Amino acid sequence: MAVVMGVLIVSFAVWGIADIFKGFGASSLARVGKTEISIEQFRQIYTEKLQQLGRSFGRPLTMEQARAFGLDRQVLQQTIAEAALDEEARRMGLAQSQEETMRLIYTDPNFKGLGGAFDPARFQATIRQFGYTEQRYLAEQRRVGLRRQIAGTISAGLEPPQLLIDALTRFQSEQRSIDYIKLDAAQAGTIDPPSPEALAAYFEDKKIQFRAPEYRKLAFVAVTPEELGKWTEVSDEDAKKTFDLRRDRIGTPEKREVQQMFFPSAEEALTARSRITSGTSFDDVAKERNLNLADVDLGMIAKTAIIDPAIADAAFALPAGEVSQPIKGQFGVALVRIGKIEPGTTPTYESVAAQVKKELATERARAKVAEIQSKMEDERGGGANVVEASQKLGLTPITIDAVDRSGRLPSGEPVANIPRGLDVVSQAFNSDIGADNDAIPFAAGYVWYDVLGITPSRERTLDEVRPQVEAKWREDQISAKLKTRAGELVQKLEQGGTLADAAASVGAKVETATGFRRDASLPGVPSAVVTAAFRTAKDGVGQTPGTGGSEWFVYRVTDIKVPPIETASDDVKKLKDTLQRGLTDEQTAQYVTKIESEIGTSINQAAFAQVTGANN
Repeated sequence: MAVVMGVLIVSFAVWGIADIFKGFGASSLARVGKTEISIEQFRQIYTEKLQQLGRSFGRPLTMEQARAFGLDRQVLQQTIAEAALDEEARRMGLAQSQEETMRLIYTDPNFKGLGGAFDPARFQATIRQFGYTEQRYLAEQRRVGLRRQIAGTISAGLEPPQLLIDALTRFQSEQRSIDYIKLDAAQAGTIDPPSPEALAAYFEDKKIQFRAPEYRKLAFVAVTPEELGKWTEVSDEDAKKTFDLRRDRIGTPEKREVQQMFFPSAEEALTARSRITSGTSFDDVAKERNLNLADVDLGMIAKTAIIDPAIADAAFALPAGEVSQPIKGQFGVALVRIGKIEPGTTPTYESVAAQVKKELATERARAKVAEIQSKMEDERGGGANVVEASQKLGLTPITIDAVDRSGRLPSGEPVANIPRGLDVVSQAFNSDIGADNDAIPFAAGYVWYDVLGITPSRERTLDEVRPQVEAKWREDQISAKLKTRAGELVQKLEQGGTLADAAASVGAKVETATGFRRDASLPGVPSAVVTAAFRTAKDGVGQTPGTGGSEWFVYRVTDIKVPPIETASDDVKKLKDTLQRGLTDEQTAQYVTKIESEIGTSINQAAFAQVTGANN
């Protein structure tokens, strides 16, 4: 788990968690100026973050692991920082145009379909999955945009020093070559079995390593559109009807070059249209209104990719080069101008029948999920456990007799029948037998679970784990002998001996690794050897353990090279971008700290400990 620390660290991003800063009450976790963050609001944010990381790692992240990596403090800091920036934006009277908000949504890769264009259905499904309405999501994006404005302004003009870029480039691009000998069990010699007394003493000293973890028996049932869709039959008749309705989306739809501009009133829009038809360009009118042309230009876009139906209908009814009459849309009064037009193409039903049936089955399953959720909650409210409720509704629950916190069975194997990314295990370890647990949102559906039993952690006897203890004892003996042998070889090399003679004396062979960098992944050469080589001078020798201590390496650094710095290379550009982001984050952090100090920030530590499990 330690290797994922870099993924766990939340960068000082101020780009939107959720619409969380509303209302005041007694159940407050933090206050930033006039903004109050409730316990339940932060609990939702924190739980979602743990679930996201669990899906990334393919196994659940426990509360203890999250606290060990400081994730609890990082999420709290980010939440408070966002609240502070929102307060600062209100104080400064900042605003973001409707055009810019829509442009950000249109270009968001999360909302693009298979063809790479904005997909309204995907947009609606995605925001619903995270509990947003369309209006609430647009409002949130405006707040995100204002935070970006502030961060961008205070970090404008920051440039990493060239001296730092050059030093880090040399550090990253430095290359080393080594000759090395690999020592393994063959060089350790004969390892006699331990006497009963020696093994017992070894076990007593290492007993904690062989302790049985806490296990929990749990039952759960997952209800998601994907799972239900597998069992939903779709007739050709229904699929053909859907195909006819979605021809534009399924094929390559007609695309148009669209520009849109919003106005406070129909009168202002009509005045602007008169000027445009009289010879003033659409772009010039946008500039006069202090609109960024990138905000106005939607680019080549399909009709279905325009969120507002009124604007979509008007845009695709106009000929090329025309400007619409004022359009009253969902987000205000707009003018639309059409540039180039690209005709669309439509595939045959036969070529996409399987895809259409799958989409239709999943859509029907989404409606079924809501129906089952209601029935499941009714059953649970009536006292039924997960297994009883599932069976009554024709669902198939999964029972796991024993699983530890890491998602492993007593055999050490990972549990195979938990869907990837589902953190039901960590949730179960934060619950108890008989607890009425809330459903876990998962994959646009829900998961219900019960803890059926708890087997406490305990010390094992030597007889229970004798094979594992003997294997570990043997591994330690091999490691100790190899370390001694490697030390003897290094001593001979330092006295003028050759690596070839050293290899011959232990029945090994000399191998070579050339021109590798610090981040190299070399076949047969552990990362520990690479790291050790970069701590050793040219012609110097050293030793280091390999994987698991059952192998040891003796090496000599034969060459060190620092290639010339190529300022135009991709590596240097990436490094500069990384440093630039670091400077921006640091500058933003200092600015936010100043804001928090000025407007006042307080944290309810007891409530914070309650949400993050620190008081359990």
